[in-house]
Amino acid sequence: MAASRGRRVCDAPEVARALGIDIGGSGIKGAIVEARSGRLVSERERIPTPQPATVDAVVAVVAEIVDDEGWAGPVGVTFPGVVTGGVVRTAANLDDSWIGVDAAARFAAASGRPTAVLNDADAAGLAEVRFGAGRGVTGTVLVLTFGTGIGSALFHDGRLVPNTELGHIEVRGVDGESRAAASVRERKQLSWGKWSKRVSEYLRAVEDLVWPDLVIAGGGVSKRFEKWGPRLECRSTVVPATLQNQAGLVGAALRAPQPRRAPATRTR
Repeated sequence: MAASRGRRVCDAPEVARALGIDIGGSGIKGAIVEARSGRLVSERERIPTPQPATVDAVVAVVAEIVDDEGWAGPVGVTFPGVVTGGVVRTAANLDDSWIGVDAAARFAAASGRPTAVLNDADAAGLAEVRFGAGRGVTGTVLVLTFGTGIGSALFHDGRLVPNTELGHIEVRGVDGESRAAASVRERKQLSWGKWSKRVSEYLRAVEDLVWPDLVIAGGGVSKRFEKWGPRLECRSTVVPATLQNQAGLVGAALRAPQPRRAPATRTR
């Protein structure tokens, strides 16, 4: 089904610049982002994710990146799990000690900067809808990030439905991501053709639930989309993500806290 095109819609706030930090299972990245353009205006820094990825260890790395960037403004941080109101609810790829932690408060206290935290796939989705393959698309857009697992970000007319976790939809009695994640292809040394069949099966299961007009495929495998994308067998239009490994940084920056504005002075 072809995606409809129309007015650009997105629910991300407006800040001039913000520091985006993207926490992953293997690395933690950071860069200053120009929010109006989605352009990185500093070199991307990457520090390996501590093992084990405990709260104190990861908080220390985030504070280190803030210091390294010399950044005094708002910060947005992605987290690989469900996040509600800044509080971590799941942490499948990090240490279980994160569950129930007010991550936004911990990062803000360590860095001394106002900080917002959101799900990593939601952040990538915000970036793609604002600046990438989903720009200007109305209707239902699903962004899927294929990596260690499968992250998902669901949008309707540009508005995010947070923490969808569609990688855990059951396929053949197990989580879909346990069959179709990019890490599975690498671990099992599957050919692109064999892996694309698994992805197709997963996509058809998702389609039966949310009926997307457009699916945007992200993660590192988006760089090789020509190897597997044309082989997909599903009813949705599927396109590769365009921001690739910068999407999380950009989306995090878009959700950084807005600076407080002074109340307008009424004049006579």
